[in-house]
Amino acid sequence: MKNSCCIVKNSCNIRMMNSISIEQGKIAPLKKNISSDHTIIKGMTFTELQEWCIDKGESAYRGGQLFEWLYRHGITNIDEMSNIKKSFRDFLTLNASLETLTLESVSESNQESTQKYLFKTHESKFIESVSIIEKQRHTVCLSTQIGCNVDCDFCATGKMGFSRNLLTGEIVDQLLWVMRKTTLPVTNIVFMGMGEPFLNYKRVMDAADIFHHQRGFDLASTRITISTAGILPRIYQFITENRKYKLAISLNASDDITRTQIMPLNSKWPIKELIKAGKTYSELPRRRVMFEYVLLKNVNDSIEDAYRLHKLLNGVQCKLNLIPYNSMGGIFNRPDEDKIKEFAEYLYDRQTTYRVLVRRSKGKDINAACGQLAVNNKEKENL
Repeated sequence: MKNSCCIVKNSCNIRMMNSISIEQGKIAPLKKNISSDHTIIKGMTFTELQEWCIDKGESAYRGGQLFEWLYRHGITNIDEMSNIKKSFRDFLTLNASLETLTLESVSESNQESTQKYLFKTHESKFIESVSIIEKQRHTVCLSTQIGCNVDCDFCATGKMGFSRNLLTGEIVDQLLWVMRKTTLPVTNIVFMGMGEPFLNYKRVMDAADIFHHQRGFDLASTRITISTAGILPRIYQFITENRKYKLAISLNASDDITRTQIMPLNSKWPIKELIKAGKTYSELPRRRVMFEYVLLKNVNDSIEDAYRLHKLLNGVQCKLNLIPYNSMGGIFNRPDEDKIKEFAEYLYDRQTTYRVLVRRSKGKDINAACGQLAVNNKEKENL
C-alpha cells in the first residue's frame, strides 16, 4: 500500500501546471560589478561573437579569437588575449565584461572525490554546481535556473521557489570555475543541477553548443546530457532540431496518479506522452533516451510499480536509470537496500529493449547528490 501522507493531498495544495510558460523567467537587471553600458560577452556563441565584432568595426576573424580566449583558454583578464591588438583590448576593457559569477565556497565530500560549488550572481542570488570524479571520469553537474518552479515534491530545489533563468554566460562560468579549481580534465557535462533546463531552452542549447564547439571546450556531443522533468513541447523541439546531445527524461512513477502527486506537471504532460516522445528520440540515428526513476519508499518502489514500468518501456530502445532517493529531511524516504535490489532485479530479468542501471549518487554528505541542491537566497541576502 502506498504511503498516504505522500499520495493523498488537500486539494488546495495541488499545484496546477497551466500557468507555466514554456520559456520561463524574466531576466532581472544585473547589478554591482557590471555597469549598464558593459556588454556581457561571456555566453555569446561563435556566430554571435563574430557579429558583435563586426558591429564594433572589427573582423569576424576577431570574433573567433575572442571565442577561443573565452572558452578554450578560459581567461579572466582581457590583457591575457596576447594575439589581439592593444587598441581592441582597451575597447573590451571599457565596454565588455567577462565574469558573471563569484565563487563563494567549495564543499568537499569526505566519502568520495566530489565537490559542491556555491556561486553568487551579480544581484546576490546563489546557485550550486557539482564536480564528480570517478577514476579518470570527471562529470560536472550544472544549474540552469535560480530555483525551480516545476515543484517536484521530492526535490530540494523545487522548495526554493523560482527567481529567474540563468544567462548563457552564467551556465558556462560554472564549468570554467570548476576547471580552474580541479586538475583532471572534464569529460562529461550533465544539465541536472538546479532548475528545469527545458524552461531555459535557448540558453541551455547555446551553452551546450559552446561546450561542443571545436574551438570552445571541444566536448563530444555524446558527453553532454540534458535532463528534463518532461516539458513535452521542448522535447519535440529538441528532436526536430536534431540536437545530438543526450536526452534524459525524469519519469519517477509508473502511473499518472502517482506521478501527478509527486510531479504536478504530469497533469499537463502525462507518462504515455513522455514515453512516446522518448521513443521518437531513440528512433534518431545513434540516439537512446534515458528515463530516470527516483525510488521513493512506499510510493513508487513496489513490484506492481516495476511491472507497470516494464510494460511502459518494453519495446522502447532506452536506458532506465534507477536512483535511490537521497534524503533531504522531508516526508519521503529511501527504500531499504533489499527493496532496491528486488525492484532492479525484477526489471533486469525482463529487460529486452531497455537497459537497467542503478545510479548511486555521489556527495550525499555535502548535500550534493541528486535532488539535494538548494540554497536559501532570502537568508543569504541578509548575510
